[in-house]
Amino acid sequence: MGKQAIHSKHAPAALGPYSQAIRAGNTVYLSGQIGLDPATGNLVEGIEAQARQVFKNLRAVAQASGGELDDVVKLTLLLADLGDFVTVNEIMAGFFSAPYPARATYQVAA
Repeated sequence: MGKQAIHSKHAPAALGPYSQAIRAGNTVYLSGQIGLDPATGNLVEGIEAQARQVFKNLRAVAQASGGELDDVVKLTLLLADLGDFVTVNEIMAGFFSAPYPARATYQVAA
């Protein structure tokens, strides 16, 4: 089976040996995103701004593949502080429509 790299100039460029997304057959796998502004390359400040930027970046990559965020079937959220769970949920709801993707959320530390 072949694979095709997907790239959007409206999302941060890959910072290592990986692609923003890969199409394999009829499935597209998106790489994870952080709250980097693709225009500046800088991390935006604050959990709300970062969450919005992450979903904007994911949307840009999904659209570059010919899809939309509402085509996502599985999502994993990694939060530095699980106390931000409610805030990120509210922001996510503004980017997706029901039925929402299946999801796992984890708290991570450096």
